[in-house]
Amino acid sequence: MSAMKRHSTIAAALLACISLAACASAPEPPPAGTVSGTMRPYTIKGVRYTPRHDPDYQETGLASWYGGQHQGRPTATGERFDMNAISAAHKTLPLPSVVEVKNLENGRKIKVRVNDRGPFVDGRIIDLSKAAAKELGILEKGLAKVRVRYLGPADRHAAR
Repeated sequence: MSAMKRHSTIAAALLACISLAACASAPEPPPAGTVSGTMRPYTIKGVRYTPRHDPDYQETGLASWYGGQHQGRPTATGERFDMNAISAAHKTLPLPSVVEVKNLENGRKIKVRVNDRGPFVDGRIIDLSKAAAKELGILEKGLAKVRVRYLGPADRHAAR
């Protein structure tokens, strides 16, 4: 193969790579107001989690709730956890954010401010504060099948 033909082949291959790279979609940046450091990948109990902004996030699964043992401790956003406020923990959504949680067992739904990471129990998709669990009617039972739908970023400085 002549040098000229070899250079043409290489140039064509590079052009094809550049064209394919331009077609690939870049990940969406986290929404404005996301707390610094909360979008870094992390590992809990040997499982790696990669937070990401997913405006179309919707998932069905089990919700649980957490309370007393975490009362007053810092959340992943640095806020103090208040089990009597409407809040939640999620493994990968941007922090803080707002989600709609619907209890599929009784039809109740509420908007919840996500400001923490969790739950780190297999099969659970969201951990609710005691107050959120009470409003959804899952306080006594402890667990419920729910649908969680991302609504968007929450005000970084205004806890509910």
